[in-house]
Amino acid sequence: MPYHNPMVRSAVVIAMHMVDMADAIDLARAEALWASQPRPASVRSKLSSTPSKAVAFGVPPLQLSLEPIPLELAGRDCTAQVSARLYEFGTVAFSIHVPVVACDWQRYSALVDAVDNLLGPEAEHPVWGYLAQQLKTALGEAMSRLSGTMLSEDYLLGLVHAFDEAVPVASMHEYIDLVPLLSGEQRPLSAQARQDLLQQRFSWYADDLVILTWDRAFIYEPRGDSDVVDILEVANAQLLEMRFYDELLDLELPRMYDLVEAAHRANTPMGSRHFASLARRLYTLVAEVTEITEKVDNALQVTEDVYLARVYAAALELFKVHHVSSAVDRKLAIIRDTYNTLYEEASGKRGELMELAIIALIVLEILIAIVRH
Repeated sequence: MPYHNPMVRSAVVIAMHMVDMADAIDLARAEALWASQPRPASVRSKLSSTPSKAVAFGVPPLQLSLEPIPLELAGRDCTAQVSARLYEFGTVAFSIHVPVVACDWQRYSALVDAVDNLLGPEAEHPVWGYLAQQLKTALGEAMSRLSGTMLSEDYLLGLVHAFDEAVPVASMHEYIDLVPLLSGEQRPLSAQARQDLLQQRFSWYADDLVILTWDRAFIYEPRGDSDVVDILEVANAQLLEMRFYDELLDLELPRMYDLVEAAHRANTPMGSRHFASLARRLYTLVAEVTEITEKVDNALQVTEDVYLARVYAAALELFKVHHVSSAVDRKLAIIRDTYNTLYEEASGKRGELMELAIIALIVLEILIAIVRH
């Protein structure tokens, strides 16, 4: 059965770019700094169509409206809207919204690819660096320990609000060829690959649809903005932060082993200081990473909204957030065990020092007694 090619009356293509910009961001300070400058207003984010009792941010991120930017897509000039959302754990999520009006489905799907080719991770478009530098300059005072690595995650969304004809939502994947948009591939895919791409489909009402993949999503939402967009942003931000701390601990573990070995080589009665100092350092690292990862885990709380809970859980599973989080937990456990061992060794060294001191005092008393006698 051939696919249809309906007209897309109203839609948008959203390119997301999440950056680990700092260890932490003081959102109140950032909001005050932004308000003091002649710039568009800022707001503390909340989900637009969902009761706060059902879904809420742990600490509401700060959403900023940035200046629109000109883009050339598929040979045409357009003006894209730009926003940034700041999370307290140091992530900044930039979003570029490319509006689409009156084009057929195939052209819309091609436009999604054009946005990916221009702004996607392979393109390395300078606009992302420009936006990051703009925020660093304006809000650097609110950011603690700016990141030098600028680790990032990208995600692409095709969000359609209306078609020019009635499209069956329940069987939209059979009515319209959604696979090229979801995969970014122009060559025909195998039946198994197509089935895998279309597996994560969600609907709550009879006229809405969300399909998720690893790096793209398609959303049909006739009522306007979708909270699913925010859900996917948070999931990507969580993945980014977990990746950052996973890589941080990967670098820290060999350094820790070297320091432990050096402390063992300094096998003297005063070696307890080496062990105690190293143990304190490891304890501080564990405490800092644990605090941040808890903030990341609690960035969004989904309780009563079953639909968004399902979408959120599916996104976390697709992005393998729990897998990376488990890797971080395992490495933290290794460091905790090392800390406990070092603490015990430091206690043992102090015990040895006390024993030597007691022996020295006994010897001193004996010598004094001999001299007196």
